[in-house]
Amino acid sequence: MEFLIKAGQLILSLSILIVLHEFGHFLPARWFKTRVEKFYLFFDYKFSLFKKKIKDTEWGIGWIPLGGYVKISGMIDESMDTDQMKQEPQPWEFRTKPAWQRLIIMIGGVVVNLIVGIVIYMLVLFTWGEDYMTMEDLPNGFAVHETFEQYGFQDGDHILKVGDEVPFDIMDVNAMLLLRDYREVTVRHLDGTEEEIQLPEDIDYKMFQQDAMPAFIPRFYTVIDTIKGGSNADKAGLLKGDSLVSVNGIDVTFYDEFREEILKHKNEEISLGYYREGELMQSNVMTDTAGSIGFYAKDWRSYYDFRHKDYSFGESIPGGISLGMTTLSDYIAQLKFLFTSKGASSIGGFGAFGSLFAPTWDWHRFWMMTAFISIMLAFMNFLPIPALDGGHIMFLLYEMITGRKPGDKFMQYAQMVGIILLISLLLYANGNDIYKAITGN
Repeated sequence: MEFLIKAGQLILSLSILIVLHEFGHFLPARWFKTRVEKFYLFFDYKFSLFKKKIKDTEWGIGWIPLGGYVKISGMIDESMDTDQMKQEPQPWEFRTKPAWQRLIIMIGGVVVNLIVGIVIYMLVLFTWGEDYMTMEDLPNGFAVHETFEQYGFQDGDHILKVGDEVPFDIMDVNAMLLLRDYREVTVRHLDGTEEEIQLPEDIDYKMFQQDAMPAFIPRFYTVIDTIKGGSNADKAGLLKGDSLVSVNGIDVTFYDEFREEILKHKNEEISLGYYREGELMQSNVMTDTAGSIGFYAKDWRSYYDFRHKDYSFGESIPGGISLGMTTLSDYIAQLKFLFTSKGASSIGGFGAFGSLFAPTWDWHRFWMMTAFISIMLAFMNFLPIPALDGGHIMFLLYEMITGRKPGDKFMQYAQMVGIILLISLLLYANGNDIYKAITGN
């Protein structure tokens, strides 16, 4: 059922965004009196699930849920309708329109996706507001990834400033270091001393390569939420709700302390002290070769209260624009990691997208994810790759600058190369999803 709910949210989200994207091409095409032969949600290879002809346009739903398209007369696109291009140009065709009109038609989908993402963010802020946390809300400070300990960070640190800023949401500190080029962090250690720590310029790549993301997690207690069936924790009789407080007689107040201590005893029997319904108990448990006993702890969010900010409609407009631009900037910034071996193996397809949605139907998260995907699609479609909008825009800009229009034969070959590239990327990304599902990595 969880899979179906996530899949349903993904399909609905993509359907909304695809239709709106294609309207971004359709409307300016009609404004410039350019004939649109087809408007399809999903692809209709060989047959359609639904179709209806209204005036010059066939409206339909295809059976291959990999996108959608509008077929514009007199244009070399993914339909590869070369026969039409051999005919005498007609005044209603794309190829007979001025270059500036063709550019507006092609850029329309990208613009709509960007605007839709921002508008959704505005409406989300107006409807639900925004939750956030300050450092004051985390009295126990942060647990610090071991990668950052060499620079002077310590478990229990309070982050006072990142660069010259006090983050509105203290949990943004991870993104600020990974994606936004901040390199100075002012902290207060447990002993009360304050220190300004200068991080190396390549800390973002180190965070990515060493899985130090997030680098800072609020400290939380080790309370069992879920026991893995058949695990050593299960065999030892541990139960959901048990609060672990010691390992081999050494006190472990927080989960990071528990993990640090248990990792010293891989594939060994350890003595665990824990509270169950207020009674202190003890059990001997075997660890595995990874230093795990087989349970999931309660998430840190269950220990802390978030602050909440409501937005008036007027406030939601600049708030949505800011959130949209930050989302776009962060998305572009993370693409640099794709050019590493680890980044290439982390590319995901529909399975990765589906996992971003909630396991139960959550409209707030649904619209947040839809806004994110819309902005992501705007950027991806703008890339200068043939078969994407950005490829057509690139050739149109070339024509407008040089006064020379690329030949139809060249455009056909370019379109074919782009289609092959996109299909290869699609197969690779979804192949990664399948591999991860099989191996559990």
